[in-house]
Amino acid sequence: MFTFNGSSAPMMWAVWLLVFIILFLLNEISRRFQKAGFFCFVILPIGLTILWFTALKGQSYTDWFHLAKVYSSTAGCIGFWCIRYVKGKDKQGREWRLSDNKIALCFPPLILAINILEACARDIEVGMTFPALTNVLEKGTTGTFYELLGGPWNYMNAAAGILNIITISGWIGICIRKKTKKDGSRDMLWPDMLWFWIIAYDLWNFAYTYNCLPHHAWYCGFALLLAPTVCAFTLGKGAWLQHRAHTLALWCMFAQTFPAFQDNSMFRVNSTYNPVIYNIVSALALTANAAVLVYMIYRIRKTKRNPYTQELYVDLQKYQEVKALAE
Repeated sequence: MFTFNGSSAPMMWAVWLLVFIILFLLNEISRRFQKAGFFCFVILPIGLTILWFTALKGQSYTDWFHLAKVYSSTAGCIGFWCIRYVKGKDKQGREWRLSDNKIALCFPPLILAINILEACARDIEVGMTFPALTNVLEKGTTGTFYELLGGPWNYMNAAAGILNIITISGWIGICIRKKTKKDGSRDMLWPDMLWFWIIAYDLWNFAYTYNCLPHHAWYCGFALLLAPTVCAFTLGKGAWLQHRAHTLALWCMFAQTFPAFQDNSMFRVNSTYNPVIYNIVSALALTANAAVLVYMIYRIRKTKRNPYTQELYVDLQKYQEVKALAE
């Protein structure tokens, strides 16, 4: 599935593990400390943006997709930070919190859907622009060339992404984690976003990176997807979307600042460009997301609940475990 260039397999696994650990730890810092989150997703991006378009101009990624990804993921982090922390008092002296505003709660599913659509558009673009088995090379920002292999897998995975959007449910139940001695993070919890949807998303997004970023998928597909998922299933239960936004934004900022790490260094890892593997990966993503859709339809018929105006999985144990963490 992958080809290690310039380094041994143990070395590349060690680098992968280091990337995973750093992303996990940075997410822990940015989610647990309010000021750290503000620095990471407001102050840092402003400073780096100036750097990208001045000293690093011509070296940082400037194509539409990379810029859209770094700024949309950062916008998500800022929005989630506001939902978690912004509060005040009205003219009558009554306290209000942004997390109680139903209009504000439209933001998380909206920014999630936009990010998925960006990737679906790129999958379709690659499928149309780079015909299968023609070995078309696209020049990267750092001056290196990388092969893009278009084919039916791109369209399968774009379809999987659309299904992933359709199965986003229960945003109306987004809430805030209560403070405890062990965790004062005030994470943005989404109880209705359960493990089966997260796994389906991970399979789809890994297939996207494998299809469209074949020399980046080792890190931004494998390590970057695993870090928020592990956190959501362990220390930060119920807050997968917040963890995903944090790790994605931090990784995108790193990749913008040091593009040669993935593109032109001894740590570069390429796809094997095997059409069979492309088809298998995208077929798995499509199958998983289709299965989630079937299950969602079953739940709708069984519970008579609307997944877009109500929470759908309220009677499931995993939902109740997350809901018990909320204020």
